[in-house]
Amino acid sequence: MAALFQQIKDNLTFVLMCILIVAALAVLARLAERFLPAKRRVTPARRVCIIGICSAVAAVLHMLDFPLLFMAPGFYKLDFSELPVLLCGFYLGPSATVACEGVKILLKLLMKGTSTAFVGDLANFVVGCSFVLPATIWYHVHKSKHSAVIGLVIGTLSMTVLGTAFNAVYLLPKFAELYGMPLDAIIAAGTQIHAGIHDVTTFVILCVAPLNLVKGTVVSVLTLLLYKRVARPLFGIKE
Repeated sequence: MAALFQQIKDNLTFVLMCILIVAALAVLARLAERFLPAKRRVTPARRVCIIGICSAVAAVLHMLDFPLLFMAPGFYKLDFSELPVLLCGFYLGPSATVACEGVKILLKLLMKGTSTAFVGDLANFVVGCSFVLPATIWYHVHKSKHSAVIGLVIGTLSMTVLGTAFNAVYLLPKFAELYGMPLDAIIAAGTQIHAGIHDVTTFVILCVAPLNLVKGTVVSVLTLLLYKRVARPLFGIKE
């Protein structure tokens, strides 16, 4: 009985942490918008429609994730779901970026469920926001191709650093706790790929950071190539 109550407590604590993180990112995005130049005038209905379309595409891309077994253990997977989230954010702003990222996760859970005790889903949301939010904010400062490039570089570096730190401090220990996979087993899985891995710190540096860097780079290049081409028919952008 004591074990059951402890499990319930751990799950409730995790849920509360998820809610706090989502709320904090939403508030951060909203505050950032107050200091940015004037946004495009978009009706609420059109705004919801665009966020919905981009979230649906992002959810599909999220479900098409795949592992890079030469870089990280199989439970770390690469996906390109931040691409439509960035397209949405570049057009509508930071708040829409966080909303799109959140709806993407909800749609994915409805269609596929979770295989990581929801820890992986939280990770995808937080790490994704650490990429798309800085990139979107910087782009909206000047709204030029040059600022888009700088923003994507900042976003990629942010995701690499913050995502790596978040994995080490919270996600990996919580995954081991809720999923029932000992932390030593996770580290051992990393050691099979990189002999230099011997603790959590070396695991995230040699496995998580390179994976985030690759994802950020690929998604950034695709965003630069596709934004204007997709924005014209989808958003009606003429510039």
